[in-house]
Amino acid sequence: MTKAVIFDMYETLITLFESPLYFGTQMASDAGIEEVKFQEIWHAAEADRTTGKITLEEILEKILKENDCYSEAKMDFIVNKRIRCKEKSFEHLHKDIIPTLNALKKKRIQIGLISNCFSEEAMVIKKSILYPYFDAVCLSFDEGLQKPDHAIFNRCLEKLNVQARYCLYVGDGGSMELETAEMLGMKAVQAVWYLKENTSPPSKRKPGFKQLETPLDILNII
Repeated sequence: MTKAVIFDMYETLITLFESPLYFGTQMASDAGIEEVKFQEIWHAAEADRTTGKITLEEILEKILKENDCYSEAKMDFIVNKRIRCKEKSFEHLHKDIIPTLNALKKKRIQIGLISNCFSEEAMVIKKSILYPYFDAVCLSFDEGLQKPDHAIFNRCLEKLNVQARYCLYVGDGGSMELETAEMLGMKAVQAVWYLKENTSPPSKRKPGFKQLETPLDILNII
């Protein structure tokens, strides 16, 4: 009997690839810095950005100052543009996301969220239309842990007060999340409704895991 469903956020509940992209490449261009120089610092800090050790503002200030092009106006422009692009993602939800969450609530099934995210993403998630649906939230930036660390999965289970065997995990398959959830005793399924062949989202269909073509398919397996 399923008592809880834990979701991944990116490419599961929302997609980053239906709204304007604003990643390192685009930020480097707006900063007026060679992409390789921007990415060298940006990528090196990814783990720290993901686990709450450094914020977007802090890493961006470091990049701009080390490349001798810092100004408060430039930094504010890039930060605000990055946040706006993250917010836009919530305007392109799959049409069945909200109906699925409402159906789970109606069935009295708890809903959890585990997401690897940066400071700006954590802020946007908490202000989003989806946030009120969650009974337990584990954001890597807040928890100081990131997938696939078992501890962040176990922390979410503890917050839900649900044993792993009564929990369904739904994710696009990045960060070894499906393998970890299954290893911990959850039933893990792959969300593929945002997956587009030959495009930049990182995950592909994973053999060995049931693939759900639409969010409403969740209701058929709980």
